[in-house]
Amino acid sequence: MNIKKGLVFVWPLSTRIIHWIIAVSFMGAFYTSFYEPYLDIHVALGWIFGVMLGYRILWGFVGPRYATFNTFKLSFDELVWYFREKIIDRWRKIPPGHNPASSWYTILVLSLGSIIVTSGLLLYGIQEGKGLFAFLNDRYYMYMSEFDLIHRYISYLLGVWALIHITGVLIEQFYHKTNMLFAMITGYKKSEGPDTDISMYGRIASYLFIILSVIAFYYIVSTYDNLITRSKFPPVSLEEVHRVYATDCGTCHKPYPAYLFPQKSWERLMNDLHEHFNERITEQNISIPARASIQQYLFEHSAEHSTREAAVKMLASIGDAAPISSSKVLYWRETHAQIDPSVYKRPSIKSRANCAACHIDFEFGVLDDTKIVIPKE
Repeated sequence: MNIKKGLVFVWPLSTRIIHWIIAVSFMGAFYTSFYEPYLDIHVALGWIFGVMLGYRILWGFVGPRYATFNTFKLSFDELVWYFREKIIDRWRKIPPGHNPASSWYTILVLSLGSIIVTSGLLLYGIQEGKGLFAFLNDRYYMYMSEFDLIHRYISYLLGVWALIHITGVLIEQFYHKTNMLFAMITGYKKSEGPDTDISMYGRIASYLFIILSVIAFYYIVSTYDNLITRSKFPPVSLEEVHRVYATDCGTCHKPYPAYLFPQKSWERLMNDLHEHFNERITEQNISIPARASIQQYLFEHSAEHSTREAAVKMLASIGDAAPISSSKVLYWRETHAQIDPSVYKRPSIKSRANCAACHIDFEFGVLDDTKIVIPKE
């Protein structure tokens, strides 16, 4: 029996909330993916998206009327007829549950979304060395670009289909006058059929998923070193691992992490200390034994010996060259492309070479996207 005449109650409140969580978490993750300092927020939204997809897949088997997969219209003939009918009959009746287009779209979201979440978790572990799959970094770091392409372009594909879906809803709303735009807000559709009902256990499970998503988001964004975002690369104190490098080179500038350059770059730099970026380094500044010790440390920890993202991408970017200035490298220019050149002229920065001005844990070898703060002055 219908509660409201001419309307069918299709989507319970918990289902509507989760629908919007899925939509907003995907859009939010998509947006934050273009801004590296928002990586933790991107990860948090991705986790929520994944948890909600898991709920929706489960709901497809045990959910209420109109939500289960066995009510979906997945026949190709039905899909063709659905679009033909939209053209020839503006005022045709719509089904209370999923029509053929929304049935296929839901399957598409669950399929592509699962690939996005899985590839994102793997990418986070392999490229960033973080999260539940950080242990994969050692063995598969050379494939980080491939995983990035999969994650990125499947997300673009789902984004395109989301726009197509929104367009279809707007056509239903303003051309066919089916009030479809508000169905996932009010829960009612202008159709014929029995109202849906949800069991007490279904309600409890649904709201538990909602609460879980809120807790997960807060947990990830409010703590740096947590189970979801923990890095396999802990901060390293140069004072402890190589005091000579920390003090002798640190007199003039923050020492660069050894993994930022290949051995040939460090060799070139150490052999040209008499003309070190317009400074003359003599034995009075750094003794011969100290130089030998520093060079050995830099060689042993150079980019060739690291699986960090910056090391891997720096090596891939420079080819056969031996740069001693990171800002001259294509990888550096690409990752800093969104920064206005005037930023480097600020008194607190002064130069593109002053990495420590923005990378707040630079002296500990940390170049995390979430550890970037650009000074305003």
